[in-house]
Amino acid sequence: MRRAAIAALAATMTLGAIPGAFAEGYESKPEAAERDPDYAAGKKAIADKNWGEAIARLMQAEKRDPDNPDLQNWLGYSHRNLKHYEAAFKHYNRAIELDPRHRGAHEYVGETYLLVGNLAGAERHLAALREICLLPCDELKDLEAAIARYKQR
Repeated sequence: MRRAAIAALAATMTLGAIPGAFAEGYESKPEAAERDPDYAAGKKAIADKNWGEAIARLMQAEKRDPDNPDLQNWLGYSHRNLKHYEAAFKHYNRAIELDPRHRGAHEYVGETYLLVGNLAGAERHLAALREICLLPCDELKDLEAAIARYKQR
């Protein structure tokens, strides 16, 4: 058992040393993936766009850390990419419930609202980002751009 734990820790540390090995984005607890091999593997699956694997691994990590807003955000993002919008909204809303200032969750849920044709929902999260990001942040810029593209269609 100890050998397996050491191997998992080594794999996590190795993956963390590879630039771009994990999904990029705002995280309130960036160190969490370093402590949990399933979380690290889930983020790597996201980087590889292997959404089903990401969900499976992140759900394992969620059993140990259900109140991690970053993990909830990545679960939402993975479900969104599989067009499982109801599940995506559930996880994004949980992330925001856990951390009302979670920039990544506000951006991603706003983009998901656009995917389902709900401009007002997206604009609510844009307003939240405007309050959160006193200085311009990437999440604010990205959601503004997504809304502008949506309005041009």
